Amino acid sequence: MAQNNYQYEEVGLHALSLVNTPKKFKIVRNYLLGAFTILIAILFLPWQQNVQGKGKVSPYSPADRPQTIPSVIAGRIERWLVQEGQLVKKGDTICVISEVKEKFFDPKLLSRTSDQIANKQDAIIAKRQKIEATRRQVDALQDGLKFKLEQTRNKVKQMRFKVSAEKAGFEAAQVNLKLVQDQYSRLEALYNKGLASLTELQNRNNKTQEATAKLVEAENKYNSVQNELINAEIELNSVEADYIDKISKAESVINETTGELFESQAEVSKMQIELSNLELRSGFYVIRAPQDGYIVKAFKSGLGENIKEGEDLISIVPANARMAVELYVRAMDLPLMQLGGRVRIQFDGWPALVFSGWPNANVGTFGGIVQAVDKVNSTNGMFRVLVIPDPEDEAWPELVRAGGGVYGWAMLKTVRVWYELWRQFNGFPPDYVTGLEATNEVKNKEKNKEK
Repeated sequence: MAQNNYQYEEVGLHALSLVNTPKKFKIVRNYLLGAFTILIAILFLPWQQNVQGKGKVSPYSPADRPQTIPSVIAGRIERWLVQEGQLVKKGDTICVISEVKEKFFDPKLLSRTSDQIANKQDAIIAKRQKIEATRRQVDALQDGLKFKLEQTRNKVKQMRFKVSAEKAGFEAAQVNLKLVQDQYSRLEALYNKGLASLTELQNRNNKTQEATAKLVEAENKYNSVQNELINAEIELNSVEADYIDKISKAESVINETTGELFESQAEVSKMQIELSNLELRSGFYVIRAPQDGYIVKAFKSGLGENIKEGEDLISIVPANARMAVELYVRAMDLPLMQLGGRVRIQFDGWPALVFSGWPNANVGTFGGIVQAVDKVNSTNGMFRVLVIPDPEDEAWPELVRAGGGVYGWAMLKTVRVWYELWRQFNGFPPDYVTGLEATNEVKNKEKNKEK
């Protein structure tokens, strides 16, 4: 420093030679220069853009979410077998209820309903047997009708033959009577002339009377046979009508019994449905756990309290539920959320040191993958993004419970710090991660792993 002052005096700068910089200010200057250099270097460091959102922990599958166990039937609480906070297995009895409806009070209702069904089934068998017997009767009547018709037709034919024969006899008697009358007339003329005796005339008169009697007898027989023919024809028509009437009555009995059979079958089906409902209802008296889980809260307390159909009895949380995260992001950030995208998550109550732009430097955060993005907004105007654990990252804490708050960052494109500051100052949106860039990033990671 003294040499510098000497040089200033040689050139005539006496005032400047009197200026002396203290040593501590040099140190400050060096620190400032170093800090400035570091800041400049930081501006060129890589920074990973991200979209931030808040949300909560939620079970991934609908089957893993908390559920309420209702009572299928109305009843009265008889006994509790669990306590709140207790772990239950699938099928364990939670509560026992009793019946409150009058028509189900009978303790032997199932057996008596079964007996009624058995009696109805026996009645159905009897009706079927009656139908079969009546059908056999119809078949017998039809066979009898055929036989009787054939018999009556033969009788009509015989009567027609007999009528023809009697008619011939009647006509012969008429011819014989006319012949005898002619002979009597000629003999009477001879008797009047004295050529024939009175005895011969009387004998001829007797023959005339006999021929007349035979004619009357033949006429009566002919008329009688005609009447018999008419009666046979009437009998032929009446036989068919009688048998048709009997067959119709038998078929009517069959149809009536068949209708009763169908009604009985419908009643049996209805009673079987009622019996099945009773058997199922008897199983509803015991409320069982649908899956492994923890009892959260009982909505009904005490014994003897009545419950309605479908009324909730207790709530249960599945024991081995798979957790996911519901993040809510703004509509302007929604296009940046892509399926399969990487997300960093911070759970409430879990200690963490976060550097949102340098995910590798984060401590206490966990990885996630975007599984689903809602197509419509939620009630708060934000869009829900479902995030599941990243299998390639550290497992999520087992102490995480559904409903806990979370804070997440969706990882986007990697840029320089100066670019991110410039983007933030100007209010520009983050850069999209194109499919080509994402593919190249995956390839680079795979190459690094191989090395």
